[in-house]
Amino acid sequence: MSISFKKISLFSALLFCAPVLFAHSINYSLENAPAQDVVWYYLKLGFQHIIPSGADHILFVIGLCLLSTNLKTILWQATAFTVAHSITLALSMKNILMAPSGLIEPIIALSIMFVAVENMMVKKLSPWRILIVFMFGLIHGMGFASALSETGLPPGKFFTSVLAFNAGVELGQVTVILAMFALIVNRFKHRPWYRRQVLYGLSGLITLIAFYWTIERVFYS
Repeated sequence: MSISFKKISLFSALLFCAPVLFAHSINYSLENAPAQDVVWYYLKLGFQHIIPSGADHILFVIGLCLLSTNLKTILWQATAFTVAHSITLALSMKNILMAPSGLIEPIIALSIMFVAVENMMVKKLSPWRILIVFMFGLIHGMGFASALSETGLPPGKFFTSVLAFNAGVELGQVTVILAMFALIVNRFKHRPWYRRQVLYGLSGLITLIAFYWTIERVFYS
């Protein structure tokens, strides 16, 4: 785990030194819209970026739910992820911190695969998981910013738009967590075959999908 952590730390450091590639565009259609319309628009946009459009983010969140079956622990991981991607989302939309999407998207796929593989390799959650999830959240935040830049932000409503989009993303993530916990984790966590069939089965499937996405995003994007 310590070797993987060092590699991730180095990768993250290199990422933050990457050159500027995108800057957010302007959404003039909402320039004169009331604040509540702006909030509703970006709230929906953020939610839809997770459900149904964010398959990679959904698999990442599902991966966080499998190793520890305690809802509080799952939510702590989700909180670390939330804080991290909120930071880089805002900084990226302000053009302070940016990186090429061609680098961000493969790393997002690798982060999904890392969590899934770790689920299968360890028996209990390591304290390092929170920090690792936080660092991956920084990467995912730049992915969210890239998507938000395609829509643009209305002039003079930067913080309103970004906060609403981020809130929508959080609602999507919480929906995935609660559904996963209620339908699978909480129902089967005490079964003797939970680890073998649920944790290994879902983590193995997530690993294969994330590996495919990594190859696709590196060589075919």
